[in-house]
Amino acid sequence: MHIVYVVGTRPNFVKTAPVIGALRERLPEGRHTLVHTGQHYDRPMSEVFLEELGVPAPDHMLEVGSGSHAQQTARVIERLEPVLAEERPDLAIVPGDVNSTVAATLTAAKMGIPVAHVESGLRSFDRTMPEELNRIVTDQLSDHLFLHCQDAVDNLRAEGIAEVRMHLVGNTMIDTLVALEERFRAAGTASRLGIEPGAYALVTLHRPALVDGPLLTETVAQLASLAKEMPVVFPVHPRTRKMMETIDSNHPGLLLCEPLGYLDFLSLLADAGAVLTDSGGIQEETTYLGIPCFTLRANTERPITIAAGTNTLLGLDPAAIAQIPQALTQRPAKRPDPPPFWDGRASERIADTLWP
Repeated sequence: MHIVYVVGTRPNFVKTAPVIGALRERLPEGRHTLVHTGQHYDRPMSEVFLEELGVPAPDHMLEVGSGSHAQQTARVIERLEPVLAEERPDLAIVPGDVNSTVAATLTAAKMGIPVAHVESGLRSFDRTMPEELNRIVTDQLSDHLFLHCQDAVDNLRAEGIAEVRMHLVGNTMIDTLVALEERFRAAGTASRLGIEPGAYALVTLHRPALVDGPLLTETVAQLASLAKEMPVVFPVHPRTRKMMETIDSNHPGLLLCEPLGYLDFLSLLADAGAVLTDSGGIQEETTYLGIPCFTLRANTERPITIAAGTNTLLGLDPAAIAQIPQALTQRPAKRPDPPPFWDGRASERIADTLWP
């Protein structure tokens, strides 16, 4: 048995690492080939994740780099096709919803290679988001759809997907969180940065709707205002930093830092008093950890995090950041339980499904 795993971005690595581990254990005599498309290609956004997650070095580096959605997708297809022709795997596994995901799915499906999609069935119902289109196409073409919540099952049923292709297994990102919990709890990243655990807000922003247009100026101003209430720690995505430099070189009260390794970031996440984000994965990680999350988006493909009581959808409205201090005073005293199947064993269930 020969399996090819295709990854390209930070979240891809987090979701795929436990799957590779589970399938290597289940199929020790099989071939396991890792392809890194290079959609994220700088060290903080790529290599450090491979090192910290214990993922083996990629067997193939496609080095597609940055570019428009069309350019990235086309480069992955063009560069992956000869790799798959050489490797001839029995199965291709793709995670998430990025351009690498849909491009790998298209390539494998056209070559007659079965595809398994990890994190299938999520929907924001907003087709202006490139990720939404990637999810829809990937789910239509994949043979095995691994889902992490009942919402995803309902979404796929509504799209006419056959039940036999759907497998409710849980969330592989949480598998990684559980596996690393002892390490990141002991990391003490907040203390090293000189901030009090539990007293600060952690911010991550990267989506074009926020950082590529006029909303960024107001967002930074609102963050500076929030910093008067509580320290604000902001590991800045490279794209976001570039845009921030065009509007203002002075960001009073904000502790800006470079993107962190995964362990350091999880340490900051676990010790945060609140998190403000536009990331899908962070909505999930905060739900497992019981950290109040405020999502600066008009919609979310992860409504289960809202149902869990940990995530608040602010809308695409920077002025709503001002609501965070008051909302924190109304936080329930008891940490909510994680959703069903978010227990660190999703990858085992994937292995059980593919090779019982």
